[in-house]
Amino acid sequence: MARVTFGLKFRQKFLLSLILCLSALWAAPDDDIPVMADPVSFALAAISTDGQAYEAKETPVAQSCQKAGGEMIITSLRTELLPLPLDYRVYLPPCYKQDFRRKYPVLLLVHGQSYTDDQWDRLGADETLDSLLAAGEISPFIIVMPRDRYGGQPTENNFARVVVEELFPLLEKRYRILDDRQYRAVGGLSRGAGWAIHLGIFYWQKFGIIGAHSPAVFHTDAQQMRTWLDKIPAGKHPMVYMDIGQRDRPEILESANWFERVLDEKDVPHQWRLFSGFHSEEYWRSHMKQYLRWYAKNW
Repeated sequence: MARVTFGLKFRQKFLLSLILCLSALWAAPDDDIPVMADPVSFALAAISTDGQAYEAKETPVAQSCQKAGGEMIITSLRTELLPLPLDYRVYLPPCYKQDFRRKYPVLLLVHGQSYTDDQWDRLGADETLDSLLAAGEISPFIIVMPRDRYGGQPTENNFARVVVEELFPLLEKRYRILDDRQYRAVGGLSRGAGWAIHLGIFYWQKFGIIGAHSPAVFHTDAQQMRTWLDKIPAGKHPMVYMDIGQRDRPEILESANWFERVLDEKDVPHQWRLFSGFHSEEYWRSHMKQYLRWYAKNW
């Protein structure tokens, strides 16, 4: 097999050209262009001293961005389907900007009734994920936290339509998200768990994983749930995880138990966990690591 070698001067010129190109990319102001924190270190990490390419290793740059943790972006989406813009937060994992070729799974987390898109943030979803990533327990993924500012049933509220028809297409343009449903999860707590069930079952082609934490199933969804499940082809049902505290509110306990019975009736594989605790932020915060590990277990 022929082997190509390069002289020292040629290697130096090649490395200098690569560094200049990467520096220009780094300095570009356009948000749609991948950003690298240190193009010089990146180039030196990609080429060995004898001119031979090798697999990227952990460099001081990579170590630095891992220690810095992820990034939280707070923004909004204007839509004609809702009276006001859809507020949402995006958590980007550590080294997202440096590892500019990588695509990521995405987890959509919906808050509870009377709260906003900051609830999962306040409960520590981002800090918990940072700690799990730093410990090497799971692989990185993106979290999206949209705000449902209107009440009512899905038949009275276009929140789900905006998420599927407008928010996700926008996210796909702005961020490097894997397009296979097995890498897209939707979860929520309380009313947000109702939205997770609605989105994951009604739009089953879009999501492969559902997490329902202390779920309150929408009344209008309950009327159609069996029909929706019957329409999902065999072997295509999303993975479902449900949990609730033993001392949750009676009506929510009944709602969760009803949904679990329907899943059993329709032979939908799922995990069902009954823990000690109330319908409270303390309960959800205490299980945050467990939630995030479960979402990412196949990623």
